[in-house]
Amino acid sequence: MAGPLDGLVVLDLTTHLSGPFCGMQLADLGADVIKIESPQGDSMRGAPPFIEGESAPFMLWNRNKRGIRLDLKDAGDLETFWHLVDGADVVLENFRPGVMKRLGLGWEALCARNERLVLGSISGFGQTGPYAGRGGFDLMIQAMSGLMSVTGPKDGPPYRIPLAISDVGAGLYLTVGILAALQARQATGKGQWVETSLLEATVSLGVYEAANYFANGKRPEKLGQAHRGSSPYQVFQTSDGWLTIGGAQQNFFRKLCALIGKPELADDPRFRTNAERVKNNDLIVGLLQAEVLKRSTEEWMAALEAEGIPAGPVLHHDEVFADPQILARGMVAEVAHAKAGRQKTLGVPIKMSATQGTVRRAAPTLGQHDDEIKRKKPRGNRD
Repeated sequence: MAGPLDGLVVLDLTTHLSGPFCGMQLADLGADVIKIESPQGDSMRGAPPFIEGESAPFMLWNRNKRGIRLDLKDAGDLETFWHLVDGADVVLENFRPGVMKRLGLGWEALCARNERLVLGSISGFGQTGPYAGRGGFDLMIQAMSGLMSVTGPKDGPPYRIPLAISDVGAGLYLTVGILAALQARQATGKGQWVETSLLEATVSLGVYEAANYFANGKRPEKLGQAHRGSSPYQVFQTSDGWLTIGGAQQNFFRKLCALIGKPELADDPRFRTNAERVKNNDLIVGLLQAEVLKRSTEEWMAALEAEGIPAGPVLHHDEVFADPQILARGMVAEVAHAKAGRQKTLGVPIKMSATQGTVRRAAPTLGQHDDEIKRKKPRGNRD
């Protein structure tokens, strides 16, 4: 089954995570994504852990791509790149702003060579503005986006989310922008430059915090496990583990109160509405927590599911990738890597009834497809 982007050619000049993650999304959906690396390779090839000398993180977010080595400062390799541009639909890059132009590969030059080309750029802070020239990694972006200021225990220091959320968020936003530009190309016949940044992506994810600040002009406070607009809606400790309960909706809250043997709480003026419960969250959570501790996670899950109250156990990753729902939805896939052998990787989260994306090939070893790509240059530009 061909993916929805079958026939599109993407030249992926990106390194680290944000750009390659965008390239992976396009590749999963069927595009022919060619990862172009310097002769030394993407620095993420050095990221542990390793399997047969190959970086496991690199292999995950560069799957479904072909790979070629090009030194863009070498005249011969630069000529090869321009020939690839002639047949490409998309070029991805995440250099610091200005680097592509200094290499002679800026938007104006690319567009002049192939007016149907879409250029997708990710940077730390964007192509314009006072911070445009700065390098940006997930750590400082989480700090500068406001994310750290609202993460972690109420009285604790700023916390970094272990997930590289700014990289992944920017990669997803660029994917959306590129797909929109390709759709626009059908009407105009011309490509365009699409760009986003780690900072903008992460700021835009703080929708509750932005809404609160815009509404009252005050800094959003750190809430720990609580939610800004829903209560009860957080993690609770059971007799043998941890469980999340989403009982903010009025019918859910009433059922939850009955389930813990305290139906009168549903009519308590302090908890009668969601807004009142948010205001008195610590109090209602304390009352619920005392009861939740009395039974196991499995017992609570059975009881909550029987009442239709949204709930879920806190799982470790070994449990996640053995979970029957994760397996049923195809979120664990396998590929055969040229050096590392058969390896597990993440499945494709977007499900389509007619043109499903697939995991078709492992990440390329460095220069694996040099001869193949140079011998038969791909042609895209289809609409």
